[in-house]
Amino acid sequence: MTAERNPQAAVPGLERGLNLLHLFKRTRPTISPPEIARELGIPRSTVHRLVQTLAELGFLRRSGRGGYALGPAVLTIGFEYLGSLDIVQLSNPVLARLRDETDCSTHLAVRNGTDVVYLSRHATRAAVTSNVSVGTSLPAHGTVIGRVILADLDHEELKALYGDRPLPRYTEQTPTTLAALEELLEEDRRRGYAVSTSFFERGVVSVAAPVRDRSGRVAAAINATAVDSAPDFATLHGGLKDQVCAAAAAISAMLGASASDRVLLPDTPSLAQTGRARMSSRVPV
Repeated sequence: MTAERNPQAAVPGLERGLNLLHLFKRTRPTISPPEIARELGIPRSTVHRLVQTLAELGFLRRSGRGGYALGPAVLTIGFEYLGSLDIVQLSNPVLARLRDETDCSTHLAVRNGTDVVYLSRHATRAAVTSNVSVGTSLPAHGTVIGRVILADLDHEELKALYGDRPLPRYTEQTPTTLAALEELLEEDRRRGYAVSTSFFERGVVSVAAPVRDRSGRVAAAINATAVDSAPDFATLHGGLKDQVCAAAAAISAMLGASASDRVLLPDTPSLAQTGRARMSSRVPV
């Protein structure tokens, strides 16, 4: 989420430069100056000065046919930001162990408005793995890792976030209204975790659980994912769920969450006690 903007404190040049950088997406890595001028509604002469300055500082680089792409300075700042977050450092060994014990890729994500941003990824050594990488931003309502974070919000908070507009559909399972989303979130709250098969992307199975801080609110979420496989129901809602919830509880404890606020369920053993519920019992999706 972005902080409330104070127009009187704005620096127009800086604001334009940052808005320019926000135009670049995973699905749109290269943008031409005329496109930048049109989308930001600024003169081409201003765009020329902006891209020249950003390129000199390493935030942009020239990319064939007169276009520009993000430069290495953006990545440097991103990693410095991630390194400053205690939750990333604290969670890394827990997520690495969860990956090793389940043969699933594991991730940590936080909410940014209506999206989730992945801060950590521990990929399996399997031939086919999730294509999510550190820095990836995905719609919270369309992913189970996003849903377990959204489940911490009440109706008024969700209403303020989404309003009455339709929600984008990604698969047949995606909720497209706030009411449909809230039905799913109620189930997620009741269970304390979320499970999906092809919920956001066909062929991807995921189990997610929330991570809470000392205030008791959800600060992040973790998940374990497998690609092109479908563990049986007992594994998803049994051993694998237990291990994901135990890992989330371990991270929550390190963030200062009280025992009553952790996601660890009454019948869920600690991470040290869980057996290795590896994704060995698989059938094609």
